[in-house]
Formats: sequence, structure tokens, C-alpha cells
Amino acid sequence: MSGDILLETPRLRLSWWTDTAIDELMALHGDAEVMRFLDVEGRLYTREKAAQRLQDWRQERDEHGLGKLRLTLREGDIFVGRAGFSPHEGVAEIGYSLCREHWGQGYAKEIALGLSDWFFASRPDDSFIGFAHVDNIASRVVLERIGMTETHQAEIAGMPHQFYVKHRPSS
Repeated sequence: MSGDILLETPRLRLSWWTDTAIDELMALHGDAEVMRFLDVEGRLYTREKAAQRLQDWRQERDEHGLGKLRLTLREGDIFVGRAGFSPHEGVAEIGYSLCREHWGQGYAKEIALGLSDWFFASRPDDSFIGFAHVDNIASRVVLERIGMTETHQAEIAGMPHQFYVKHRPSS
């Protein structure tokens, strides 16, 4: 992957993954607190799992023009986490995970707002979805603050999740 920049916000940059990003992804998903709401058994990423996820996101990019991307600070190119859209049952799903040291600084809301604007400016879809573990209040607040509304609850990866939707703003 080229590492091309997809999106910039005032403080953040979203770019496609490079082959050297496995260690960053392992650091993000090798933290038990980050994984608490992502894996029912709390499994941390192995090198093989990180490589597979990068491959999955490349495939999503090639097939759908979507995928989770590398999130960094614009100043200093410091790795913050991952964010983007992935297909979920035929609908685009927004998602993000941040390294714990970057929690509580407004980065999730900033990138989610940027992604929402990018999505409606560059894609024909009328809406996208998001979901978060029912107990992941911080993530749910981000989805609500970017204008998403609750729809239903369903199980994802063996855990209960609240689903949200955001419709294209009317002009």
C-alpha cells in the first residue's frame, strides 16, 4: 500500500496502511483495555492477526473503496489508531479504535466527524451505520455527537452492541 492520505482534520491524518504498519496495529490491538469491547474473550492481536486485518482492509479498499485506515497526528506523524468504514451486511459501517494514550482528547469525535463529511461528499450512499458495545459509553457518545441515531441492538462477535444510523443531510 502506498500510504496515500485519504483525509485530514485539524489535528489528524488518515492514510492507507503500509506494509510496515503491523507493529503499530499490534500495539493498538495488543492492549487489553482497547480490546475489552472488541473481543468477547479479550484476545490480543498476534502478528498473524495484524497481518490478516491489514490484508482484509486492503481487500475492502480494492472491492468497495472503503476500509479502516492508519490514524496519525498531523504534527509528527504519531500513530493514534485506526478509523474508517468497512462493509457490514451490505452497508458502510464507521469504526475507530484509538491507542489508550490518546483517549479523552477528542480525537475519536474529530475523525468520526471528518469521516462522516468525507463519506457523504464522496459516496452516493444515503446513510451509513455504526455500532458499539452496549457498555462502551465513550464510543456510543461519539456516534451520538456526530449526529447518529440509535436503531436496534444486536450481537456482534458474541457481545451485545447498540446500532446507530446517520442519513445523508438534506440540502
